[in-house]
Amino acid sequence: MTDPGKAGDLLAQIPRDKGLPPVHLWNPPFCGDIEMRIARDGTWYYLGTPIGRKPMVKLFSSIIRRDGDDYFLVTPVEKCGITVDDAPFVAIDVAVEGEGEQQVLRFTTNVEDEVEADGEHPLRVDLDAQTEEPAPYVLVRANLEALIHRNVFYQLVELAVPRVIDGEEWLGVWSGGQFFRLGPLPT
Repeated sequence: MTDPGKAGDLLAQIPRDKGLPPVHLWNPPFCGDIEMRIARDGTWYYLGTPIGRKPMVKLFSSIIRRDGDDYFLVTPVEKCGITVDDAPFVAIDVAVEGEGEQQVLRFTTNVEDEVEADGEHPLRVDLDAQTEEPAPYVLVRANLEALIHRNVFYQLVELAVPRVIDGEEWLGVWSGGQFFRLGPLPT
């Protein structure tokens, strides 16, 4: 972007084809950071103000890329750094089909992406070292995760079944033929 303060310039460069743009194929020069932030609750901010237009947020979310620990908005001609407090997406809903090992969990994010938890889109749970509070995630695409909203995580906990792995008892859920650990079985 010639003027990093103008998010509209970035939007004008996004191809409007169906599906997600191939940001993984684009390697434009880095143009600096812009004052855009994605809060832990999934709210997008520009210059400290929430972006209230959902179509704009969806458009920006289609060109986000993570390289290492850094997040960027990428177009064919520019790459701008943004701040992400936790994960760029929030899983706000889960649909459950089937049961047992044939169960499938389909998550919907705050930007209306849908993803089935499976080997390519795993679930993981981090524990806060101080509070031991779980932070669950699902991989949405190309190393971009969605933080699973607390209410959705509670639904997963209700679906959890025990399983012994390497001699330890775990609670977890099945999806896409995979068993995903939610946490150790309480003793």
